[in-house]
Amino acid sequence: MSGNTKQSQEVKAKRTAKDSVFLDLFQDKKNLLKLYRTLHPEDTEATENTLDIVTIDNVLTDNLYNDLGIMVGNNKLLLLLEAQSSWTVNILIRILLYLAQSYHEYFERTSQSLYKSTKVNIPKPELYIIYTGNQGRKPEIISLSQEFFNGANIDIEVKAKVIYENDTDSIINQYIIFCKVFDEQRKLYGMTEQTIKETIRICKDRNILKEYLMSREKEVVTIMMSLFDNEQIMKTYWKDMENTLAYKKDRETAERLIKKGKMSLEDIADCVPSLSLDELKEIEAEIMQLV
Repeated sequence: MSGNTKQSQEVKAKRTAKDSVFLDLFQDKKNLLKLYRTLHPEDTEATENTLDIVTIDNVLTDNLYNDLGIMVGNNKLLLLLEAQSSWTVNILIRILLYLAQSYHEYFERTSQSLYKSTKVNIPKPELYIIYTGNQGRKPEIISLSQEFFNGANIDIEVKAKVIYENDTDSIINQYIIFCKVFDEQRKLYGMTEQTIKETIRICKDRNILKEYLMSREKEVVTIMMSLFDNEQIMKTYWKDMENTLAYKKDRETAERLIKKGKMSLEDIADCVPSLSLDELKEIEAEIMQLV
């Protein structure tokens, strides 16, 4: 088998790899409790039984692969959304939509009606973003009013705390380091199985998520591998859309130039790269029939 054939058949890593591990890591209530205690070390009474993962139907936003909601007892709702290594304040909109849907489903679960005069019980929200890139000059807190309305006093506000890499040994910080190791290995080996295995090896050697990776190594490799990744599918879709729009624009340009009659079809072909000379001849024939 040739090297090119072997390479073309190689199963590539999912670009949502870190997102999947993020959710898988905290499906374990033991790890979920570690996460919560990182955020609230003062709450010594919290146990695995007082924490519940909140999942919502994927109807408001596109592919919420890495968004984790946690209900603490009946009075606190934590939402953690990973911004990955690409910084975007648009995540505030996702948080707003996620929070609204989470509350909607909470009221349904607890059989509370918003149309009665009795005030409903509503858990207090805490909003966090786990950012796996470098902090630089990025803020500790981002807000809807500041980022989208120049700090104006608007009628609805969303504020989220941003968690960056630090010098602690918390499970959140270990996850961020895991992501950075993955990015480093991806630069060396691309989106391949070798990248994933090297990431796991390095993290185990550095005692990063070691217990999790040792107990679920096969599952982690499986999670991070895919023949077709969603990002590539979306890139292909948008590329097709761009090609369609470019073709439409070039056709309109070609029609205008042909109607003016000042350029040859060969010269027009140089101006509209998405149209062949044969296609230009067909357009010219259609225009002549309409005259």
